Amino acid sequence: MKLMQLVYCSQPFGYNLEILSAILIASRANNRKRDITGALICRSDIFLQLLEGPEQQVKSTYAAIQNDDRHINIYHLLDQNVDKRLFPAWSMKDDPVKTWMWSREEVSSGIVRTLSKAEIEEVFVKLSKEATIFNF
Repeated sequence: MKLMQLVYCSQPFGYNLEILSAILIASRANNRKRDITGALICRSDIFLQLLEGPEQQVKSTYAAIQNDDRHINIYHLLDQNVDKRLFPAWSMKDDPVKTWMWSREEVSSGIVRTLSKAEIEEVFVKLSKEATIFNF
């Protein structure tokens, strides 16, 4: 089966813990059904998400996200075919943006849109290593 990874960023609209919990609960249930795994890095000013799984399922999930009014300023960063998943055990790993990420000023100035493919991959590879350590 052909696996695909897709990464996008967006601004949350109306971000709070209740909305984030609702997104995660729905995403995890839907992703399990679609054989999608991945991670959502989230903060009040940014969603940065990696989706991975069968190509058609990833594309249809991304299309649904593009029509979800909880996301604004959606920007497609990367898609690529891969041989294996970074988050095989996570229907949707969530992670509040850590201090090794960007400042609010950097995010508002558009730093995420300027990242290279290698820099985008590095963010999620690092998170996947943490997810493996703390997956219980």
